[in-house]
Amino acid sequence: FNTPSTHQPLTITSRTIMVGQTTNISGSFRIDSSFSFFRCLFFSILFNSSHAMTSTAIKRVVVSVAMEAEAKPFVEHLGLKIDEGFFSSAAPFLAYRGIFNENCHITVVTSGKDNVHGTGVDNVGTVPGSLSTFLSLEKMKTEAPDEDLILINAGTCGGFGKAGADIGDVYITTESLSHDRRIPLGPFAEYGIGKVSSIGTENLKNHLVGSKHGVCTTGNSLDFHDTDMKIMMDNGAHVKDMEASGIAWSCALHGVPHFGVKVVTDIVDGDRPAAEEFMENLGKAAESLQNALPKVIDYVCGKDLSEL
Repeated sequence: FNTPSTHQPLTITSRTIMVGQTTNISGSFRIDSSFSFFRCLFFSILFNSSHAMTSTAIKRVVVSVAMEAEAKPFVEHLGLKIDEGFFSSAAPFLAYRGIFNENCHITVVTSGKDNVHGTGVDNVGTVPGSLSTFLSLEKMKTEAPDEDLILINAGTCGGFGKAGADIGDVYITTESLSHDRRIPLGPFAEYGIGKVSSIGTENLKNHLVGSKHGVCTTGNSLDFHDTDMKIMMDNGAHVKDMEASGIAWSCALHGVPHFGVKVVTDIVDGDRPAAEEFMENLGKAAESLQNALPKVIDYVCGKDLSEL
């Protein structure tokens, strides 16, 4: 097609676009700056339409909880039902599923009870936490591969008084790492710490009044020794638990965004035994978690990841 000669023409070759010349393409027609304007406008509209189509709302949420006592109030509050076929029969893990606010699929996964050693206690620690998370995400990505998925690691934790933590505080994690994987062999040292960042949740923190942001460090022991404490302090720990780093690792393998919601049951750097303080405050912490989690779920569901 031809354009008025008052416009400055463009030359299009296989490698460049130059202002000030004219070119012939499969015949003879001029392509000038007017066409360039409309061409840019067209691709701008196309890009924005494509972005809108790929920016989808969160409709599937996995909530990973280690202990049944931590999960029970939340499961009952949402009326979730156990899904007997979610895990294989060999796995001790449990999954409770349901719909929240009509369009958000919620799956709460717990680590189940110990049947290997015959104690019947909750399967706590990084191994069951990591494995249950990996299997859950694998199944859910298979169920709906095109839908956005996010994981929330919910539970109790120890808090550091020096970092401003108090009993009952709700923390939203910014990062997870391990404080008891000491491997002083070059790059294995960094691997041992194993830092994994949580997805940004500044808007969520502001929405959940009174909550705090903080780094969560993980170890497979309820107590700690001096070397653990040094690693925790060197890495800016706010709270301490027994699953977060393993859960974060599995999320990283699947490329699934995640964050933790942790309620403080005991003060790590306080003067009371952790086990005594933990048992004393577990019930209250579970109630606090039950109050916080529905608000978190309500805020997350339906939003784009970038809005959190």
